[in-house]
Amino acid sequence: MTGVTGGIDPFDPYDEPPDVELEPPLPPRSITSNLPDAVTPAMDALPGLARVAAYAWLHSAEWSVRTSARAGMRMARALTNPEEAAALARDTTEAAAVIGGLARSVSSGVPLGKALMSAGASLSELAEPPERPGATATLSPEASLRQRGAALLERSRDVWNTDMAHPAYERILDEVAPDEARILLLLLKGGPQPSVDVRTGGPIGMVSSQLIAPGLTMIGARAGCRYLDQVPSYLNNLFRLGLIWFSRESLRDPLEYQVVEAQPDVLAAMHSVRFAKVVRRSIHLTPFGDDFCKTCLLEEEVAVVAEFPVHAVPPDGDSADPPGS
Repeated sequence: MTGVTGGIDPFDPYDEPPDVELEPPLPPRSITSNLPDAVTPAMDALPGLARVAAYAWLHSAEWSVRTSARAGMRMARALTNPEEAAALARDTTEAAAVIGGLARSVSSGVPLGKALMSAGASLSELAEPPERPGATATLSPEASLRQRGAALLERSRDVWNTDMAHPAYERILDEVAPDEARILLLLLKGGPQPSVDVRTGGPIGMVSSQLIAPGLTMIGARAGCRYLDQVPSYLNNLFRLGLIWFSRESLRDPLEYQVVEAQPDVLAAMHSVRFAKVVRRSIHLTPFGDDFCKTCLLEEEVAVVAEFPVHAVPPDGDSADPPGS
């Protein structure tokens, strides 16, 4: 051995190092050590978030597809049924409570996947509420009509209701032919149209006149109708819908009738009897038909700015009847 004292000889195999107490290693620092305690459980769930998110998305998509159509129908019923509107508001509040409970569950340490499945089950129960015991399945026709009437009166008292178009316009559009729309535009822009009836005349006609050909007019040709032989049917349908009316009065300008009385069908009717006479009449839009044309058949800018001919208002008597009546 050398003369080294007070140390360990590295060449002496019998020298052993003294026991030294080492400090325990520090634990690895967590990324959530500086986060609040309420958020730490949610951060610990991040490693499996991709798998849980895919699972949750699949079930959410399934639930959305299954309930979207039902939710739309329920919204439509809520517009006219006060009870349905109250139930929809109550279910919306419960749905918001379910979402709030989901956030609280995750923050309290519940696994994210389990919390999402629980919330999805709760939302499914809201979308498909069980039938209440003792509830009536359907209302009687009278009760249903009364509910609709009550909803209608409720809307009439709503000062914020801005509905301007008549609710019947949508149904009328389904019952009007393209040629009939042309006739309505002609009446709106061209004003009242002339019409004539051919009746028996002469001395006998002064006592008892018989109708030979009613409601002869050029309204179909002037409107550009495709099927001129259907014009009488078109006029009857428009009268049925309350859009036009037939006046027993003639137009102020007699020149309006010269072209009509020279038409072949008018001349053929006059030559069919020994004595014949022509009775001049006119066709007008009703106020309802005038508003229908401006609302449904014209652009909004044109309907507001343009000026249109004035139509007579139908009386309360029988002079508003169709030709031949």
